[in-house]
Amino acid sequence: MKHKTILASMLLSSSLAFSQTNVPIMSDNVLLQPFNTPHQTPPYDKIKVENFVPAIKESMAQGRKEIDQIVNNPAKPTFENTIVALEQAGDLLGRISPILFHLNSAETTPGIQKTVKEVSPLLTEYGNDISLNEKLFVRVKAVYDQRAKLKLDTEGQMLLEKTYKNFARDGANLSSADKEKMRAMNKELSQLSIEFSEHNLAETNEFALEVTDEKDLAGLPDFVKEAAKATAKKMNKTGWVFTLQAPSYGPFLQYADNRDLRKQLWMAFNKRGFNNDKNDNQAAIQKIVKLRYEKAKLLGYKTWANYVLEERMAETPEKVLEFENSLLGYAKPAAQRELKELTEYAKKNGFQGDVLQRWDSGYYSEKLKKEKYSINDETLKPYFKLENVLDGLFTLTNKLYGLTFKESKTIPVWHPDVKAYEIFDEKGALLAVWYGDYFPRQGKRAGAWNNTTLSQHFEGGKDIRPHVVNVCNFTKPTDTQPSLLTFREVETLFHEFGHALHSMLSHVKYETVSGTSVSWDFVELPSQFMENFCTEPEILKMFAKHYQTGEVIPNELIEKIKASSNFMLATGLTRQVNLGLTDMAWHNAAPTGESVVEVEKKIAEQTDLFPIVPGTATSTAFQHIFAGGYSAGYYSYMWSSVLDADAFEAFKERGLLNKEVAQSFRENILSKGGTEKPMVLYKRFRGREPKPDAMLKRDGLVL
Repeated sequence: MKHKTILASMLLSSSLAFSQTNVPIMSDNVLLQPFNTPHQTPPYDKIKVENFVPAIKESMAQGRKEIDQIVNNPAKPTFENTIVALEQAGDLLGRISPILFHLNSAETTPGIQKTVKEVSPLLTEYGNDISLNEKLFVRVKAVYDQRAKLKLDTEGQMLLEKTYKNFARDGANLSSADKEKMRAMNKELSQLSIEFSEHNLAETNEFALEVTDEKDLAGLPDFVKEAAKATAKKMNKTGWVFTLQAPSYGPFLQYADNRDLRKQLWMAFNKRGFNNDKNDNQAAIQKIVKLRYEKAKLLGYKTWANYVLEERMAETPEKVLEFENSLLGYAKPAAQRELKELTEYAKKNGFQGDVLQRWDSGYYSEKLKKEKYSINDETLKPYFKLENVLDGLFTLTNKLYGLTFKESKTIPVWHPDVKAYEIFDEKGALLAVWYGDYFPRQGKRAGAWNNTTLSQHFEGGKDIRPHVVNVCNFTKPTDTQPSLLTFREVETLFHEFGHALHSMLSHVKYETVSGTSVSWDFVELPSQFMENFCTEPEILKMFAKHYQTGEVIPNELIEKIKASSNFMLATGLTRQVNLGLTDMAWHNAAPTGESVVEVEKKIAEQTDLFPIVPGTATSTAFQHIFAGGYSAGYYSYMWSSVLDADAFEAFKERGLLNKEVAQSFRENILSKGGTEKPMVLYKRFRGREPKPDAMLKRDGLVL
């Protein structure tokens, strides 16, 4: 159902399609003209911010006309004239809105932010007008009630079920008065989500740690200092500047000997949205949580978590909590042992005090890792030049799925740093257009994500191929050094490309079930699955080459990577459980008005290894659950870890590059999107339900 994905594009990603057949051609607005670009990709080089509002208003008007045609059709409701027609309605809007929301994340400006604030309530109202349209729902229900007699194929059955359930879950069965309440709540939630995200971006961009005394750089590798020098120059400052962007923030906490400056940077990062200023997110959180709860109750659910999880693999909050607490039972004892070892090491190496603080953990972990395994990020980065890692990724996907990649200089991009690729299948047919946007800049959200701006689907018998974006924030090349990745960044690159493959290899009829349009606790399987390849010698040797000498990474270093792969992992897993439980604490109960500090303190008592730091918070910058679509769903990352480890075992059993296993994974997982229930697809690939054994063993939680 088109409007559902239009609203989804206002969150982390979008998965919308468009039809050129309905596009007006008499307008001088580039967004309302056919895209005369390679593969009808967005003309980013010609789009102006002032194009968006009139284009979105025009496309909504066209979408409403298409809905009216369905509602006023005198013919008896059928699957084709109602469900499929609804699926195809709003194509023009589906072409335009993902572009705006993509730019708002990757290349925003005050003008784009203002535009998003203006159109988001309009888009929410548009979605409400569809989902709460009583006459439209009557037609949808009439088709749904006849589903047993329709003889639909599996995908058609799923589209019908999703369409009907989306209406019901959006409030189609509510009274007129309650529908108006729903409209108001949806509108306010949309605005609050945007506000939350903008506050995070502002606080990330506004902070800068200026260092003028070179002695304060003690411990930092040359590549970190060089990048900080370049940042200072760009900001017209002297000395060195460190920011809250990951390529700057992370290495400083890992390497800087100056503990006071480590604390200053850590505090700034963990006070985002918690400074009692114009960018404070505490009030927004309380409003969001209250509105979500009220919306769930209005729809007949106990809590927001009950509402969300009804359509997930986990099904209920109780199962999620059971899963999280079971994982905590494995991870926390191991994490406590890790912390004990780390504290003892720190005390032997200059730490004065009884308890390590959070700004000490990364610093001493890096030193202990180097001592135990003779390896650290500085040792490995020369082998992970970005271009080489990408070439290795391309080689791997060629061997697994027969894909080939060709960089395009003619496909428009939104920033000079961005590269566009045409991706072809084993027969030489275009499979997808893929963009890589890898370096931080002002106006670009922190973190890493995948975004599908055009989903694969069939239209008039033609297979419409997707446009997919991977966005990361790696250290930018300098005048003397290319972009060199940490090993974790290599895993991030593989992770996001796994999401991209889910969209690229999609082969379905309807965009509602295309690519990553799957159950939220299934969507991370393809991405996390790809990370497993990064520690395999056979795969590492494809791309890990010294950027200066061309030397392939030696076996000794590969062995150290594997040996150290679980170093401090239990600590990280415990943190993931903390985040999952924090998410559930906000969404699995009636709001009590408890403050951010009070809610987080209860979770910390179960999970935290380090002392609580007054004046800091997690929730106020928890983009995933308050502005990114993961509310009552953050557990999905660890849930998918069980799936990805179990799936990867199938490859290890028969060979990492085994064509038959790869083809089965492609046919049963990657190409199917949301056409069937996730467990049905997984069992068809694996021959059974997933088991946690592989994940527990891989992550060192059991012998």
